[in-house]
Amino acid sequence: MKYILLTGFISLLCFFNHGQKQNRELRAYLDNKQFYAPTLGNYVEFHLKFFGYSINYKGQDDGLIGEVAVQMSITQSNEVIASDAYRLSTPFMKDSIIEDFYDIKRFMLEPGAYTFNLELQDLNSTNAPLSTSQTITVQDLSNAISFSDIEVAELATKGDENSVFFKSGYNIIPRLSTFYPEELNTIPVYFEIYNSRMLEDTIFGIKQSLYNATNELEIIEYTKYSKHYAAEVVPILKKVDISNLTTGKYILNYTIVNKNMKELSTQSYIFDRSYDKKLDFYSDEIVIDPAFQKSITDDSVEYYLESLIPISGSSEVKNIIKIAKTKDNVVARKYIQLYWAKTAPHSTYDEWIKYKQQVVAVERLYANNFQEGFETDRGRVYLQYGSPAEIITQAFSSSEYPHEIWRYNKIGKFSNKRFVFYNPDLVNKAYRLLHSDMIGELKNPAWQSDLVRRNTMKGNIDNPNSNIQDSYGKGALDDY
Repeated sequence: MKYILLTGFISLLCFFNHGQKQNRELRAYLDNKQFYAPTLGNYVEFHLKFFGYSINYKGQDDGLIGEVAVQMSITQSNEVIASDAYRLSTPFMKDSIIEDFYDIKRFMLEPGAYTFNLELQDLNSTNAPLSTSQTITVQDLSNAISFSDIEVAELATKGDENSVFFKSGYNIIPRLSTFYPEELNTIPVYFEIYNSRMLEDTIFGIKQSLYNATNELEIIEYTKYSKHYAAEVVPILKKVDISNLTTGKYILNYTIVNKNMKELSTQSYIFDRSYDKKLDFYSDEIVIDPAFQKSITDDSVEYYLESLIPISGSSEVKNIIKIAKTKDNVVARKYIQLYWAKTAPHSTYDEWIKYKQQVVAVERLYANNFQEGFETDRGRVYLQYGSPAEIITQAFSSSEYPHEIWRYNKIGKFSNKRFVFYNPDLVNKAYRLLHSDMIGELKNPAWQSDLVRRNTMKGNIDNPNSNIQDSYGKGALDDY
């Protein structure tokens, strides 16, 4: 199965005027998940979350109630494949307690590409309806051992078959946000396994693993295996404890393995965590490894401490800056060792030496008069993602700033990613990141315009590259 990485939700509207009691602006989130029913076929669930404070209510029986008109349609090649329209009443609100509420709609769909269209209208408001569209791809889950999408629960309880939220014995209220603040310490995940009876054995395993999305390193303590019995559909509900995860982006993986530990299918869920956990780097319990510490000379402790910033999360960066300000080499040494003990517990020294060699390399290649190698954009990208598969260098051009285009065949689970660096100051080696198509990196739609030095007139906001004039010879766009 070709799995889909779920990276978040779609916001339909963003603002709410707290000073008005009427005509509040409706706000909702939309997400979709794919499942399979053996007797029916592939189907897609569309999840809606409405923010209670954004609804306009009317008084009823000493309370408040609101109504939203919902119109959905699914098209393929401009033909309507499925549609639905209905009035959705809010929960009955009493005692001025306004709650968010949810809705789910399911559509049976054959494998293929579709456009999902949604329109929402607050029936107690004179505001214009909200509308959005998104492209969805339905995978064929019927003929191989495969996963449903991973659905994260806001709340999961024993099920009521009459509930729209009922699935495989549970009532699952979906969580549409992929952000987990410090107050949330568990992720309840639900997914289904299909066609496991195709296996030679009646028993199979599911491997759970967690990766730091920044450096793609596996967090070993989250790697777990569970045993399951083959069936047409195997529903699974798990709770993942994230209480010890610090601020950063993570990838939660589930993989089906057979009795020979061969991986058969994988599904992933990406989420963001905010938790600035304070680690005790001053503890006397940290045992200094002589071999590790010998690799760091006294005059380079601060340098190698700060060299960890490109591969650190925001909470770790705060710790590094705080320790660097103390000028305490003993604490700095402890931090460097503890960082690698945490990052690579089974090969702490070897991974540190590999990284140290990379830091030395980027210092030689990319340092300039006012930046260490790891402080430059090229150095940071090299340390974070590794060596690119190809570097295209253009040092001289009649119309373009000096620039480099880095191509990566693979960055973790992402393929064919590119980075554009340029040197608008024309001095030193002060190349800056201008544009990248890597998730989480700087995206600049006008990068071509910014790169051209002499031949660019003012463009327009809708097409910033429309007025780029042709230059002599091969340009950056050809290389990109």
